[in-house]
Amino acid sequence: MNHEEARTRLLDAAGRLFYERGIQAVSMDELRAASGVSLKRLYQCFPAKHDLVEDYLLRRDARWRAELADYVARQARTPEDGPLVVFDWLHTWFTAPDFRGCAFINAFGELGAVSDAVTRAARHHKLAVLEYLTDLVRVLPVRDPAELAGQLVLLVDGSITAAAMTGAPSAALRARTAGAILVAAAATTTAATATAGPDASPAPVSAPTPSG
Repeated sequence: MNHEEARTRLLDAAGRLFYERGIQAVSMDELRAASGVSLKRLYQCFPAKHDLVEDYLLRRDARWRAELADYVARQARTPEDGPLVVFDWLHTWFTAPDFRGCAFINAFGELGAVSDAVTRAARHHKLAVLEYLTDLVRVLPVRDPAELAGQLVLLVDGSITAAAMTGAPSAALRARTAGAILVAAAATTTAATATAGPDASPAPVSAPTPSG
């Protein structure tokens, strides 16, 4: 087994076990056994556990965002669909039997206070997701894409956490409904401002009436 194959096997095992059980609960010996890599080769690939943890997070970030972007590119029929299709993908993810919430929130909760590398990786992921959402809404007729994307990313994180804690994938559908309201409100405000002129104040957006 060469170095690259051993490294891939270790990252595959770490990706499964760290996400399923938590980083601190999984020992290097368990990773060795799950990967079929010798202990000597394991430490040649990753001299310390924190090296493996950091690479696990960076790899998961790249794969997670690539899967999301690919789904949106295939399913969104119009630019307006893009931000909301994100929540359709989340719903599909939430229904997977191995769904355990956000790996980055989980890792930060475990190790963020003691590991700068984990903090960096978690923040990198969240900022990259925000940037992706900003790109999706930038093509829409909204006055402040960054503000709208910031609101949508809160719905993304909130729905992930809610689904993980409650076991209810429908959190994504409720977040989608809320996202549609935000997108429509942003577009309405932009249209009203354009009609009234550049010096006019944006029209207030009425909150929906509670149903119960």
